[in-house]
Amino acid sequence: MVQYHEMTADGLKTLKAEVVLLQAERPRRIQALAAARALGDLSENADYSAAKRDLRHLESRLRYLDKVIRYAQVVSTTPTAIADLGKTVTVRFDDDDDTATYRLVGPHEASMRPDNLAINSPLGRAINGQRVGATVTVTAPSGDYAVTLIKLA
Repeated sequence: MVQYHEMTADGLKTLKAEVVLLQAERPRRIQALAAARALGDLSENADYSAAKRDLRHLESRLRYLDKVIRYAQVVSTTPTAIADLGKTVTVRFDDDDDTATYRLVGPHEASMRPDNLAINSPLGRAINGQRVGATVTVTAPSGDYAVTLIKLA
């Protein structure tokens, strides 16, 4: 059974741009490997080992991105009053009255921007499906805390 990955259109665009950059980098890494191989004894050739490792990491990242992109399911944001994937939310942390603004995104795009919040994170799960004014308890590894959804865009 295929498992689709929900993400925003911006997230998919960013992943595709990364693929283009990595594909452009690939020939240089192959040349570096060939140059290191030409140096001789492969058993004690640190340059060869490093070039081989670098190419392997690049190939692995390309395979991963290909799979994520292939199974991406772009979710369009609809103008509703409910926190959901793709929406920008502002929350108030009730214990210290601090506020923060996040964009709810799928797990594969959470690290793309500092203000992204994975919908499957403890905070993301707690505010997903909530309306402005809702106070929810976030169950996190470091302990429970309360947040109030104060703005939704």
